[in-house]
Amino acid sequence: MSTDGFIKVAAACPVVNVADIEFNVKNIKECINRALEQEAKLVVFPELSVTAYTCADLFTQKLLLDKSLEAIEDLCIYSRKKDLLIAVGAPLVHKNCLYNCAYIIFKGTILGIVPKSYIPNYTEFYEKRWFTDGINIISKRTDLYFQENIPFGTNLIFTSGIFKFGFEICEDLWTVIPPSSYLSLIGANIIGNLSASNEIVSKADYRKDLVKSQSARCISSYIYASSGVFESSTDLVFSGDLLIGENGVLLKHNDRFQRKNEIITSVIDVSRLNNQRLKNVSFRDSVKLLPFEALEINFKFSDTKITSFDRYVDKHPFVPSDEAQREVRCREIFNIQTAALAKRITHTNLRKAVIGISGGLDSTLALLVIVKTFDMLNIPRENIVTVTMPGFGTTDRTYNNAVSLCKHLGTEFREINIVDACLQHFKDINHPVEKHDVTYENVQARERTQILMDIANKEAGLLIGTGDLSELALGWCTYNGDHMSMYSVNCSIPKTLVRYLVRYVAQKEVEKDISDILMDVLDTPVSPELLPKDKEGNIAQKTEDIVGPYELHDFFLYHFVRQSETPEKILFLAKEAFKNDYDEDTIKKWLDIFIKRFFTQQFKRSAIPDGPKVGTVSLSPRGDWRMPSDASYKLWQ
Repeated sequence: MSTDGFIKVAAACPVVNVADIEFNVKNIKECINRALEQEAKLVVFPELSVTAYTCADLFTQKLLLDKSLEAIEDLCIYSRKKDLLIAVGAPLVHKNCLYNCAYIIFKGTILGIVPKSYIPNYTEFYEKRWFTDGINIISKRTDLYFQENIPFGTNLIFTSGIFKFGFEICEDLWTVIPPSSYLSLIGANIIGNLSASNEIVSKADYRKDLVKSQSARCISSYIYASSGVFESSTDLVFSGDLLIGENGVLLKHNDRFQRKNEIITSVIDVSRLNNQRLKNVSFRDSVKLLPFEALEINFKFSDTKITSFDRYVDKHPFVPSDEAQREVRCREIFNIQTAALAKRITHTNLRKAVIGISGGLDSTLALLVIVKTFDMLNIPRENIVTVTMPGFGTTDRTYNNAVSLCKHLGTEFREINIVDACLQHFKDINHPVEKHDVTYENVQARERTQILMDIANKEAGLLIGTGDLSELALGWCTYNGDHMSMYSVNCSIPKTLVRYLVRYVAQKEVEKDISDILMDVLDTPVSPELLPKDKEGNIAQKTEDIVGPYELHDFFLYHFVRQSETPEKILFLAKEAFKNDYDEDTIKKWLDIFIKRFFTQQFKRSAIPDGPKVGTVSLSPRGDWRMPSDASYKLWQ
C-alpha cells in the first residue's frame, strides 16, 4: 500500500537536569532513537533542551555556551547515518548577541538555525535579560567552530520533496501574527514549535486551542514540544506538553507531567494539506502580503514509507464519533434546516407546505423539519399537506409508518394511489407493464412529483423536496421526478447523517408514540419501492444492493469532494477505515461505481432546486460544486 504524501512526525520531551548538558544530550539521543524506531522523519524537542530552559543568568556563562555548542556538534555526529530531521533547542552567540534558537540537524549537518522571534518579558518571563529577539533576522549566515556558512534566520524553509518544514519557538505562537503564519505562506506545510511553556490553571487547554487554530489558519501540521517537569524550579512548573495538530484537528497529545523520556508520533497527510491550500482562495491571496521571501534549504530523506500506518481514518467522516458531540451536531443541523425553510416560507408569504411521505428516512426527516418550522412560525400543523402515494412496490410496513407518522404529527393527510394513473401512462407511451425497467420506475417517480406539484399550486403551498446529498452524488433520483421540488431541505445531508438526525429527533424532540414510529423507520431497508414487493409482501428492491453501501459512498464523497483525493488514495484510506467490514475487491468495485455515477449524473445536480448548505460538502451548482455535465471520468477510474 502506497503511503506517498504521508509522513510520520514526533514531538519529544527528554528528561533534563538544568545546566547538565551531558545528561541532557544522553536523553535527547534516546528520544532520537525512539523516534526512528517509530518511523518518524521529524522529531521536535523543547526550547533550549540542550541546556534546559531555566538556566537564567547561567546563560551568560561562557562555559555553558561553549559546552552547548559542543553538544550540538555531538548531535550532528550522532545523526550522520540517521534519516531523521532533528529540531533541538540551544543558545547561539551571533555578533555579540545571544539568541534562543532551534538547530535543524540532518545526517551530520546543521541545515539551518532559526532564532526565536519574540522574547517574552512580562509576568513570570524575563528572557530579554539574556536573549535578543530574532524577528528581523532574514537570510543571514553564521559560523560555528565545526561548520561554517550556516543559514540563520526566521524565513528558513527545509524542503524534501512535498514536505516543507518551518520552525518557531514558544512565545512566537502566542503573538498577534505568529512567524508560522508567514512560514506557511512561503511554503511550509509542517510547523515545529520548540517550547518551554509553564503550567497554570487552564493554560493547557488554551495551548491546545492555539495549536488547533494555528494549524487551521495555516492549513498545516503543527508539532509542539514543551519542557518537562524536571525544568520546574523556584516559581515555575512545567509539564512536558506534547501536541500534534493538523488543519484544526488535534491528532495526538500526551499525558502531561511524565517523569521519563517521552515521545509521541502521528502520521501527517501532507498531500491533503496541499490540496486544501490550492482550493482556499484566501490563503493564496494572503501570499501577496508577504514581507520577505523564503530561504529554501533542500535536503532529501532516504525513505518516507510507513510500514505501520497507525493514523486513524474515520469510516463515517460526516458523523461525529463522540455521542455528546454528535447530539450537538444534529441539533445544529436541525436548526439550520428549520431556519432556512422558515426564511423561504416567510419570503414567499405562503402558509402551506406540501410533502410526499413514503415511510422512508429522507421524507421522514424532511417532514420533521417542516413540523418544527411551522411550530416556530406559529402556523397550524394542519397547513402541512402530507401525501402518501402507494404504487406497485409499496409495502405495508412503509405505508403504515407513513400514515401513522402523519396522523400523530397532526398534519393534513391525503392518500392518492398512483397505480391506475401509471397503468394509463404505460398504455399512453406503449410500455409493457410487465417490463420492470428504468422507464417502469421513472413513470412512478414522475407521477408522484406531478401530483405533488399540482397540489402545491392548488393549495398555494411550497413543495418540499426530500432527496439527500448521497442520492445527489450518485444521481440516484429521477430527473424531473423526485429530483425536483420548490425547496429541498435535505440536499446537503449525507445518508449516514440522515439516520442520526432522525434518531436524534426520536430520542430528544418527540413523545414516545412518535419516537416508536421513527425507530421503525430507521430499521426499514432503504428502498425507492418502485419494483413490485416479494411474495411475502416485503421490500424487493434494496438501494444498497444496487448502488452499494451508503457508508462507503459517503466516505468516497467526503474524500473526493472535500479533500480532493485521488481514487488511489481514497481506496487506500477506505481499506484502512473499513478493514474489518469489506475486502479490497468490494471497496474497489463500489468506488468504481461511485466515480462513474458521480461524473455521469452531474446533469441532474446542475438543475437542482435551492436548499440549505449545512456542512463542508455541498453539491449545489450555484456555489460549492461547479462541474461540466459532460466531463469524462476515464482519468479517475
